[in-house]
Amino acid sequence: MTLSRREFVKWMAASSGAAAVAGCAGLGGPSAGRVVVVGGGYGGATAARYIKQWAPDIDVAVVERNDTFVSCPISNLVLGGNTQIGNITMGYDGLKARGVRVVRGDAVAVDASAKQVRLADGSSLAYDRVIVSPGIDFIYDQIPGMKSTDAQNRVLHAWKAGPQTVALRKQLEAMPDGGVFVFQFPMAPYRCPPGPYERVCQVADYFKRAKPKSKIIVLDANPDIVSKKGLFLAAWNGMYKGMIDYRPNSELADVDVKGMTVKLTFDNVKGDVLNVVPPHRAGDIANKAGLITANQRWCGIDWLTMESVAAKGVHVLGDATLSAPAMPKSASMANQHAKVCAAAVTALIKGQPVNPQPMMMNTCYSFVDGRNVMHVASVHTYDAAQKTMVAVKGAGGVSDKASELEGTYAWGWARNIWGDALG
Repeated sequence: MTLSRREFVKWMAASSGAAAVAGCAGLGGPSAGRVVVVGGGYGGATAARYIKQWAPDIDVAVVERNDTFVSCPISNLVLGGNTQIGNITMGYDGLKARGVRVVRGDAVAVDASAKQVRLADGSSLAYDRVIVSPGIDFIYDQIPGMKSTDAQNRVLHAWKAGPQTVALRKQLEAMPDGGVFVFQFPMAPYRCPPGPYERVCQVADYFKRAKPKSKIIVLDANPDIVSKKGLFLAAWNGMYKGMIDYRPNSELADVDVKGMTVKLTFDNVKGDVLNVVPPHRAGDIANKAGLITANQRWCGIDWLTMESVAAKGVHVLGDATLSAPAMPKSASMANQHAKVCAAAVTALIKGQPVNPQPMMMNTCYSFVDGRNVMHVASVHTYDAAQKTMVAVKGAGGVSDKASELEGTYAWGWARNIWGDALG
């Protein structure tokens, strides 16, 4: 159908009026339902924002323990001195302005039978549907030397953006020129597949400018670089030549915190600054709620609705989920999970059919220094026969090289997704 300019203006006016009527219908009227969202990260915040946008008459509350949102994407740049933590820290005023209630607190239990979320202060929130988006927590039980809080405060992971990001930057700044930074990370799956290799680039960029005699030892538990291999190797063998010692198959056995030594199954590696990222699992609340169904780590879900396979009326998003084939644990993916979930939850509360063919798109940018960036992208669609999301062949792709132009795109992507999630 082709519209003239006049017809288009009339159509837009009519659509805007209908939208305004639909939006006002929920104001001051009875609630169509109650949704509680546990976790205000990329998944939880996006889900809350879109449910409220699509169905203003649904009461939406987000439970979040932190008073600000700190972005994991872009946070490696703080380590490289290429941005500041304040530039990736935002509040929740945008969600509040859209009518979402933001409850500052710590969710300690989800009672699926009573349909209540209990908080650490003893209060509870009733729901018709609950969305659990807890991110990841770490498996320290496998690292004897890292079980104490003191050890964890000295050997940082900095894999949740925030205070540890700033603390690791300070450790790098205090390290002498000629010192050794030892970085160990786990077997996949973990949060953000290219993230460790981007971190290596950022630290190398800082060393190149401020501590040119320093070295980086990369202890990768995986048998090879798991994302953007050729692009990262081009940077390591080019602008950072001679600075990076990459060692695959470096399985962690323990950490000697006092001796500043990473103990592997076949070797010991000593450094001036240690950065150890333990294996991941779904966040604590998912474990307490009995939502973990796979490998004692991840939450199985119905990909049409993001509903838990373990508990009816409970939906799970983001890094906590048992990933579909070829689907990364990323901010972009959590944002997409949230939109599929928001549409499904709205439909279920309203007694409407759920979309039988959801699609999701992932984009992940990696900074090799302060300005040059490369990306990987993929598209995923629901396969009814397999009852899971599958990658669309021929869709997406990888950069042919890092460039400043993609750096502009990366910052644009970040600002857009922050606005999309936080309102």
